[in-house]
Amino acid sequence: MTLRERATVLLQWVVGGVVIGGLCGSASALFLYLLDRATDVRLAHEWIVFALPVAGLAIGFFYERHGAAILAGNNLVIDTLHEDRAAIPTRMAPMVLAGTVLTHLFGGSAGREGTAVQMGASLTDTLAHRFAFAFTLAPAMRRQLLLAGVAAGFGSVFGTPAAGVVFAIELVAVGRFELRALVPAVIASFAGDLATRAWGIVHTPYPEVAHADLTPRLLGVWVVLAVAAALTTIVFIELTHGLKKLSERHLRRLPLRMFAGGLVVVGLWQVVGTSDYLGLGVPTIVRAFHDPDLPSYAFALKLVFTAVTLGAGFLGGEVTPLFFIGAALGSAIATAFGIPLELGAGVGLAAVFAAAANTPIALSVMAVELLGVQVLPHVVIVCGLAFALTGPRSIYTAQRTWRWKALGRKPRA
Repeated sequence: MTLRERATVLLQWVVGGVVIGGLCGSASALFLYLLDRATDVRLAHEWIVFALPVAGLAIGFFYERHGAAILAGNNLVIDTLHEDRAAIPTRMAPMVLAGTVLTHLFGGSAGREGTAVQMGASLTDTLAHRFAFAFTLAPAMRRQLLLAGVAAGFGSVFGTPAAGVVFAIELVAVGRFELRALVPAVIASFAGDLATRAWGIVHTPYPEVAHADLTPRLLGVWVVLAVAAALTTIVFIELTHGLKKLSERHLRRLPLRMFAGGLVVVGLWQVVGTSDYLGLGVPTIVRAFHDPDLPSYAFALKLVFTAVTLGAGFLGGEVTPLFFIGAALGSAIATAFGIPLELGAGVGLAAVFAAAANTPIALSVMAVELLGVQVLPHVVIVCGLAFALTGPRSIYTAQRTWRWKALGRKPRA
């Protein structure tokens, strides 16, 4: 590559990164604002949860008619990154945003990372194709810009731009980093975070973890937490995917699957007798850091609520519910072994999603951004162990495996 060609690529990275970051960050700001308003309405009028099955029916009908091409969600984005498919439909961004907000409005237990990633990829691919004259839209450049969109979406929706960069380059294939996308991903993720904050969005503050020396006893606790996180992750992945396959087998139409899933969530809500497991569950995540009276089974209930919601086809992501599950699990283990609650909850918060998404480095970075550098080296140890122990599973079925994730597993390209 000549010097002029290198300069052209760098200019495309810089300009593309800034524009993508601004666009994705603004979309995340709108999304987070609407999520907050939807949550406020639900909390003020809890009876609205009874309408979740009807909402699922309506969302399902609309997606069945207009969204068949985007139903794969994050897996569509990952497949496009691997196979250079046709442009990701522009309608993915507004449709997934509206579907996720409605899911939360009526009490579905879902997250927001899936929506942010899909909006970022959709907006980025639309931008690249509409302004193709400004970009060298070879497969490599398109891939790099798409990864920048993923980084901007993830980083801006959580207020963790460094984690957004690492998540994007770690996500696509287990054991292989997309370092060629590093520059545009860095620019887009940090620009996206700045754009979101410029719109006045304030992210959830988490307590800073105090320093704790890594002693042999604490290392033993981390092994226990890693095993528990891995087992919990396996149950979550298998249950979510299993419920999805089961519902597809017996209810071929998406609206009916979402209606049935909504009925089950409403039933669970009535049986449990609390709204703590509906929606994002952020208040309970924060509670896990300081309340020793948080029920030890809270992580299991959130797991079931989320698996039913997502398995039925409702929109959203897995990250925040997995944060809930991990933080509650870590808090329970911290209580049992007498270690600081905030440390156990913080490490657990990162470990479960790290194992579920095969992104242990991104979640270690995210933990530092959210909780402070004192969470090291503990979070790295538990995330790494939990990741290895879950084997070749992932919440993203489109992920490729490039190297051994667990002993004895052959690499698959």
